[in-house]
Parts: sequence; C-alpha cells; structure tokens
Amino acid sequence: MRKLVYYIGVSIDGRIAGPGGEVDFYPVGEGEAAAAYMAWVNERYPETVPTQYRPHAGLVDVPNRRFDTVLMGLNTYRAVLDQGLSNPYTHLRQYVVSSSLDRIDDPAVELVRDPAALVRDLKRGDGLDIWLCGGGGLANSLLTEIDELIIKSYPVVAGAGAALVDGGFRPTAFTPTDRRSFPNGASITWYARQAGA
Repeated sequence: MRKLVYYIGVSIDGRIAGPGGEVDFYPVGEGEAAAAYMAWVNERYPETVPTQYRPHAGLVDVPNRRFDTVLMGLNTYRAVLDQGLSNPYTHLRQYVVSSSLDRIDDPAVELVRDPAALVRDLKRGDGLDIWLCGGGGLANSLLTEIDELIIKSYPVVAGAGAALVDGGFRPTAFTPTDRRSFPNGASITWYARQAGA
C-alpha cells in the first residue's frame, strides 16, 4: 500500500518557513560539505527537486525513486507561482489543497478541496509513495493519514514562521527508524507512525 510521507526541511525550533514564507535561511553550507549533502539528498530523492532545477543538479533523465505524486498546500504552491511557475514538478502527479482558490489554470496541477479523501483514495492505488511537501496547516489536517516523516533538520533557529505541523494540541507518536548526520551540520531522521497512533 502506498504511504503518505511528509518530507520537509525544518529549523531547530520546528519552522518549515519564515513568517513571509522564506526558506532560504537554512544553512546548507558551502564547499565540499554542502556539495556532498546536496548530492546525497538529490540521489536519494531526485523527484523532490523542482523541474526547473533538475538540469543544474544533473537529474534530467533520473527516474522517480520514492514518490510519483506530490501534495502541497496553497502557501507552498503560491511560493512557486511567485516565481512565475505553475507546474513545479512535471515529473510528478501534482495536487494543491485549497478552499479559497477558484481554479488552477495549469491542467497538470489538480485543485483539491478534501485532502483526506484524496489521500485515502491515492493510498488504495498503485504506484510510488505520496509526498506531502508542505505546509504545516495541511500536515495538521492530514496528521491521521501521515505514515512516515522524513525530517531534514538544519542547525538554525528561525524564531517565527510556519510550524512543521500547525494546529491544535494532538500528540501523535512516531518511532525513529534511521538517522543520518552530515558534515555541514544538517541531519535527516526517518520516523514511522507507531502502531495505533
């Protein structure tokens, strides 16, 4: 069965973006350490690199390895639209969750009103896993459907901004299954939903 996987970068204080949607404050570093980190991440999850950056990362013809579908909230999609793009992941099936948008003009991106129903339907189908790429409000609404977390942690405190999961108090247990640290100070931790959680 397909999984819903929340794969996201986060600051020490649990922020996935700054108050204005900023994501450029994560310290990836420079030089060899940064290059090694990015190469490892891109090799493991090539489909999470937006289409416009894939040529620069040497990923033009690299097949999807973990995900074939991406689900994003309106703020995540707006950040893409602000860059003049409407179709950020041409190599994935793309869904945007919004109750306020009337339509999405790009036929490759589908507007969704009920994300939980969509995710349950997608999980029953065939294919690779479903990537929940943000944001915190959408993660909160789908918390009962998230099967796995893949958290890229960066050594920086944001102080304010969008939370990893933005909603009411609802403790939900996950078990760490693996962790990898990198010379640039970043780390990636994999978590699986605990049985019954």
